[in-house]
Amino acid sequence: MNNEHLIATVRESIEWAALGIEMLGAVIIVAGVLRVAITRGTLRFVLRLDDPGAYESYKHQIGRSLLLGLEFLVAGDVVRTVALEPTLANVAVLGLLVLVRTFLSWTLTVEIEGRWPWQQRR
Repeated sequence: MNNEHLIATVRESIEWAALGIEMLGAVIIVAGVLRVAITRGTLRFVLRLDDPGAYESYKHQIGRSLLLGLEFLVAGDVVRTVALEPTLANVAVLGLLVLVRTFLSWTLTVEIEGRWPWQQRR
């Protein structure tokens, strides 16, 4: 009975840790977008569309928040799947999630930096 209680406590702790990591990812994305919208001023940005660097700067700042948030979301999924239920079906779902999020990260990197992640910086 004592071992079962310990195992249940460990599983619950891991579940909370995974949830916390995922929530941190979501908070990073929301906070990053709000920070850019408030500090850069979305309305001010829209009114300055004729400024050639305004759009790129705005897009880069939002993209960085999205990239960081995606990394935390993937980490939460990995912790949950590997530590709690490493069944073949769950690992396959994790693989699909990682593929989708990796594709999103790559496309965001291309948008922000103008190069693929594996290419050298100019």
